[in-house]
Amino acid sequence: MANVLVIGASGQIGKQATVKLLDAGHKVLAPVRSPEKLSDIQNDDLTVVEQNLEEDFSAHFEGIDIAVFTAGSGGNTGADKTLMIDLWAARNAVNYAKAAGTSKFVMVSSIGAGDPDAVSSEIKPYLVAKHMADEHLINSGLHHIILRPGTLLNEPGSHLVRTDMPNNKDDAVIPREDVATAIVESISRKGEDNVITYLFKGDTPISQVF
Repeated sequence: MANVLVIGASGQIGKQATVKLLDAGHKVLAPVRSPEKLSDIQNDDLTVVEQNLEEDFSAHFEGIDIAVFTAGSGGNTGADKTLMIDLWAARNAVNYAKAAGTSKFVMVSSIGAGDPDAVSSEIKPYLVAKHMADEHLINSGLHHIILRPGTLLNEPGSHLVRTDMPNNKDDAVIPREDVATAIVESISRKGEDNVITYLFKGDTPISQVF
């Protein structure tokens, strides 16, 4: 089992991923701004520390096997927080992981991050931030898995996905729980090749994707 650093563990995807990782027997370190948001998770393999991602958080990478970045500025914040969290904190996390010798980095990105110019939307600054963070990870030399989920849903996961782009925009959706499951499966993946994949509702077991 691995020592996993979950950056963004108090978020909707991050918290579900943390629980699933613990259930799978991994040890999880969770640096979060508000530790009380994880107070309902009682597990000896979980270590929660208070941390502002706009400050230096490099110390948390010591002894870490796999880093997961699933932090986000949130829909109620402005472009300043999008820049500082979705881009700069992600960039810093990649640099910290590389310096610490972390063996794998899992980035939760977004549909549209591959080509933000192809998207006409008010969330384009967010997609640009995700794009630049992804590119920094790709160019870092770290073994990486980048997940680009569709529109996120608050409903139970099916553990079934598709990785090709749907023709219908309404089909480009996925439950947050399935993204959390994909994080766990990507951590368990044995292959050494890098992966960038979309995630949408589908009929393929998530375990087969990784």
